[in-house]
Amino acid sequence: MPHIEPLIIFLVTGMVSMSAALSAGALNKLPDEDKPAFASGRNGMVTIIMAGNLAAITLLFSMAYGFSNLDWWIPLLCMFITFPVAHVVVIQQVLGDVKTLLLASPLVIGSMVALYLYW
Repeated sequence: MPHIEPLIIFLVTGMVSMSAALSAGALNKLPDEDKPAFASGRNGMVTIIMAGNLAAITLLFSMAYGFSNLDWWIPLLCMFITFPVAHVVVIQQVLGDVKTLLLASPLVIGSMVALYLYW
């Protein structure tokens, strides 16, 4: 298995997880008439909520990985400043919430695998 710096693993897994969780939360808060077609039914909303919960759990694991392998201030600043700002300013503006959630959900699962392998 190749060696990857803990900072890179933390930044990638944390950013992907934060983006997916924030996008799921934003889609959940939309009024019913503004929700995408797949989210109009009960199963669609359950899928969005489950994807957001999985992303939030992965974000917690990413933060634990960051605190255990990096200086304490790096994960703390990323959690409250870097990840949310990057999501709102760049990712949400470029992709939107629906595309971000659809793109980030498989990456969240890959992030879980990466965290498991490199912990």
